[in-house]
Amino acid sequence: MLGDSLSEGVGDRVDGAWRGWAALLAEGLAAEGLSAGGLSAGGLSAEGRGTEFLNLAVSGALSADVADEQAPRALAFRPHLASVVVGVNDTLRRGFDIALLARRLDRVCADLDALGAVLLTACLPDPGRMLGLPPPLARPLARRQRSVNAVTHALSTRYGAVHLHLADRAWTDDRRLWSADRLHPGERGHRAVAAGFHQLLAARGLAHGAPPAREPAEPPPTRAEALLWLATAGTGWVLRRSRDLLPQLVLLAGAELRHWADGTGGAPLDARADADLAAALAATMGR
Repeated sequence: MLGDSLSEGVGDRVDGAWRGWAALLAEGLAAEGLSAGGLSAGGLSAEGRGTEFLNLAVSGALSADVADEQAPRALAFRPHLASVVVGVNDTLRRGFDIALLARRLDRVCADLDALGAVLLTACLPDPGRMLGLPPPLARPLARRQRSVNAVTHALSTRYGAVHLHLADRAWTDDRRLWSADRLHPGERGHRAVAAGFHQLLAARGLAHGAPPAREPAEPPPTRAEALLWLATAGTGWVLRRSRDLLPQLVLLAGAELRHWADGTGGAPLDARADADLAAALAATMGR
């Protein structure tokens, strides 16, 4: 599994470690009676003996980390299935560049596809909406995430990926699916992601085990535990992002407010983002 904290399993803690949707999905890939061996991004082994699992996802990973660090290790593993789910952290960075992100992800997907791996991809909700940020702060992030999702959709079509729509309101509006930080799924959410991918894989004849249970097996965190997390790890997350994102986000919010003040609303900024996206897709898909 290639990606960031979503695929690492943040939000689904079991026995002091992150588990997440990828591990839950791996358990449902092999047919009953086969060894579930070392859970994997690879699905059933060539010999059909079981499922090996390699999760390379790391919290905070950018598309550059996936392309430069995770992808070479994944290619050496020669997976039968490989998930590539990344991009939210790119939208939270000062140097967001949709054309560069598109080139990186296309290279990763092309290399894995050349090995014969079946790709798993997902479009994701924008963090501004999930965090409930005020419109001048939320709109720039939403604009960026829409561009990332458009690139993901295009690459998913190009490489015949198994694609899960995690930006749909059915996912984002159900707060039971999300952890205290409102950015990562909780256990119920990770189970829903795993079950969604399992259903799509089963339709292609690629999942032979039972689908992951949708109901949590662990008790949900108490309000005190959630508040403690937000006050410790959550605060650390905000501080790390603040050093990089907030100065740029303030500038973006200022641009939003100026356009709304002069009566043009966000239309010029939307048009600029659409033009950048169109150029990125044309350069990537036209190669």
